[in-house]
Amino acid sequence: MQTLRASKCGLSTALLPSSILDVIDCLTKAGYEAYIVGGGVRDLMLGHRPKDFDAVTNATPAQVKEVFGRRCRIIGRRFELAHVYSGRELIEVATFRAPPKQRQATAAGMILRDNNWGTIEQDYARRDFSINTLYYQPQKGIVLDFCRAVDDIQSKTLRLLGEPQVRFEEDPVRMLRTLRFAAKLGFQIDPAILAVLTAKQAELLRDVSPHRLYDESQKLFTMGHLHRVLPMLIEYGIWKQLFADIPAQVNPFIQKAAQNTDQRIQIGKTINPAFFYAVLLWQPFLQRCEFYTQQKGLVASEARAQAGLDVLKRQATRTIIPRFAETFIREVWEMQSRLLDPKPQQIEALSGHARFRAGFDFLLLREKSGDGSTQGMGQWWESYQHLSADEKEQTIRAYNRKRQRNRRKSTEPVLQQGADTEIEPLVEQQEKPRRGRQPRRTASTDNNTVSVPQSGQQQSLDHPILRRKRVQRDLNQVVFGPTQ
Repeated sequence: MQTLRASKCGLSTALLPSSILDVIDCLTKAGYEAYIVGGGVRDLMLGHRPKDFDAVTNATPAQVKEVFGRRCRIIGRRFELAHVYSGRELIEVATFRAPPKQRQATAAGMILRDNNWGTIEQDYARRDFSINTLYYQPQKGIVLDFCRAVDDIQSKTLRLLGEPQVRFEEDPVRMLRTLRFAAKLGFQIDPAILAVLTAKQAELLRDVSPHRLYDESQKLFTMGHLHRVLPMLIEYGIWKQLFADIPAQVNPFIQKAAQNTDQRIQIGKTINPAFFYAVLLWQPFLQRCEFYTQQKGLVASEARAQAGLDVLKRQATRTIIPRFAETFIREVWEMQSRLLDPKPQQIEALSGHARFRAGFDFLLLREKSGDGSTQGMGQWWESYQHLSADEKEQTIRAYNRKRQRNRRKSTEPVLQQGADTEIEPLVEQQEKPRRGRQPRRTASTDNNTVSVPQSGQQQSLDHPILRRKRVQRDLNQVVFGPTQ
């Protein structure tokens, strides 16, 4: 172990938020050891902005609870942790861990429980990567380096502590963390790791909870280097363990969506991780829709609803997507048909829909990736959003005229075919009367002319009503007005 000055490592309290300093200060005043550890220290040394900070201490979770009271909440079963709230910030506090006294693991070697407390020397040996083993004490201004982690950071090498095969068996999720750190930090993976990181080894991920795999997938989607890690997932056979029916290839649509997601993160915009799941599952969704419409004979709306349920249920065998995220994904898919052929009178209301922005972004990415089925509607909606109220009305009228022309063109060949070809009816049918008031036709008799209503049955002129003579009346003798 070597003790380094924090200033030589580029670390200072000015770079730390008040929340982590508050947690370290409270634990130190209570008589416990407390350090900042993990990715926060690593990112500061690399000149990056850490996403969060984690603390580690020799106090047990119950003792941490005593220090912070209601500000602390103990979570976890496999790894028991303390979550401490400082203002609006959440700091994760872990206890020094020792090797398990009684090994509780699966047949594949994955550790099921790990709540044995120990010393800081035992704790660093339990961590996965060397670059995550730097312990920073901001009050003393020192950094404890147990395994030359500073050298690995300077050489940009990703190295596991211990045998990679054993470490992956203990926790298969470390394979995902390996690729995530390599893509995010731009580090080279140690050859000892690459020797065992194979498709066969990736099958260990089947023993991991689908809920945990979903959380890890969200970290992949939101780290800001998604376009770089996707080919790595395919190369090392991890793609098939994360995604059920998605072909192991990065098509132009997925590539465009990954780049767009990374750009939004870099400029500080918020993203919904479920959006990228909608992109990944789009092709299986279309295939399932085609199955229900062509083979099962369902109408389009019913086919889309059933296809969405099938695809998400199938994906749940790998990563269980929460219910609210599933609803978001299905609404984005449903918006595609509504945005492609909107009714003119519904365009304004559609632009104010709660899922309009997500559905529009999805449609525009499809169009930019070369999907010809969008028919240019992505760009149309893009221009529509920047128009004034009067310009929107003019645009809607122009769209309505174009829509009617397209409908007429689609029906013209059918009409022309009917005009050129006269089909002889198989059965002679009498013309049925139309609804509403019908014009009256006249039938002449020998003495006068009477009107006869049109009907499906022809009435003979020998009918008694038709043979009755009409009596002419003298209107001068008729009294008009109220009668007694």
